[in-house]
Amino acid sequence: MTFDTLGLSADLLRTVAEEGYEHPTPVQAAAIPDVLAGRDMLAAAQTGTGKTAAFVLPILDRLRPHANTSFSPARHPVRALILVPTRELAMQVFESVETYGRTVPLRATVVFGGVPIEPQIQALRAGVEILVATPGRLLDHVGQRTVNLGQTEILVLDEGDRMLDMGFLPDIRRIIELLPAKRQNLLFSATFSEDIRRLSSTILRDPVTVEVAPRNTAAEDVRQIVYPVDRDRKEALLAHLIRKQDLRQVLVFTRTKLAASRLASILDRQGLDAVAIHSDRSQQDRMRALEGFKKGEIRVLVATDVAARGLDIEDLPHVVNFELPWQAQDYIHRIGRTGRAGATGDAISLVCIDETDLLRGVQRLLKVAIPWAVEDGFIPDKNAEPRPLGRGRGTEGATGHHPHRKPVHAGDGRRRR
Repeated sequence: MTFDTLGLSADLLRTVAEEGYEHPTPVQAAAIPDVLAGRDMLAAAQTGTGKTAAFVLPILDRLRPHANTSFSPARHPVRALILVPTRELAMQVFESVETYGRTVPLRATVVFGGVPIEPQIQALRAGVEILVATPGRLLDHVGQRTVNLGQTEILVLDEGDRMLDMGFLPDIRRIIELLPAKRQNLLFSATFSEDIRRLSSTILRDPVTVEVAPRNTAAEDVRQIVYPVDRDRKEALLAHLIRKQDLRQVLVFTRTKLAASRLASILDRQGLDAVAIHSDRSQQDRMRALEGFKKGEIRVLVATDVAARGLDIEDLPHVVNFELPWQAQDYIHRIGRTGRAGATGDAISLVCIDETDLLRGVQRLLKVAIPWAVEDGFIPDKNAEPRPLGRGRGTEGATGHHPHRKPVHAGDGRRRR
């Protein structure tokens, strides 16, 4: 299948071709015709599957009849509102709107927190048809009466599951109340959790369901491996693996902002050029760190799940779970940042005895045992006692799988041979 078969306008097809794309991804092939037809949609796709273009391209086509070159702000009301959970994702979606819409005279802007609000106010008052926003900052503008959503025709909720995880549901409901009742609604989510299904039932009307990836699967091109290690030797093992394997562009996940800052500082002092990004860092610092990482100037980027959601780094070769996530589903989100678009990647997990329940939860979700390896010089103490992680058991119904022993096939109780 090619983009020519999806019903997009000729100039958008030329733009897509100029960007080097000939064949749509599965989510694009499934979503674009129905979005063009004005249908509501509930779509699930793994990170890195091209879902942003799956809604940006048809939105540009749908709003094309309203495009004009008038200087009057009244001629440029907000017609499409795209809500996203993080600043980084907001910037990336906005960049996609600008890239694909360069031949369509529709105005667009992006608003998010952590930066001065005045430039955003000026852009909104000049009039925009497409607005990309994080919920909190959008409500700031609503409170200052610098944005009017009364003519919005299309609402997109991107990364819906993450917005719910981050507690945005009350904000989303407030925003929806400001929109016209008659509109097109598109909800994109990495998973169809029960919370997402409940939300979709309240805002979507007779939606098309698009689910292009099997539920709870990890990217096939990602090589996964677990290194058992004592909890107080994780930093040393990570530094050792980076040097031994000469790893470059390593995205490392921790569970907390404090852990991210501490780990980045330790690695940086050892000459490994590491930087942490999390919500306590200024937007400028985060952008600078991300740019340095993309260019190869920063070797190790340490991030929390919230900060890393939406990061779009092409050909990312290595993801490291310095700490396993509380939710097994987040493991899939994390490692889905590598092994994209046919490229291979590595997902390394450093697991101590305290994380046995979390590891078992991940393997049960994947329905596969993750291969493991013990690194010479870092053989864990078999007499170590686990200690609570602070949030109780990591996964519902997990059992005490010991990472220092051979993993068990999920669900069958047999030793892996």
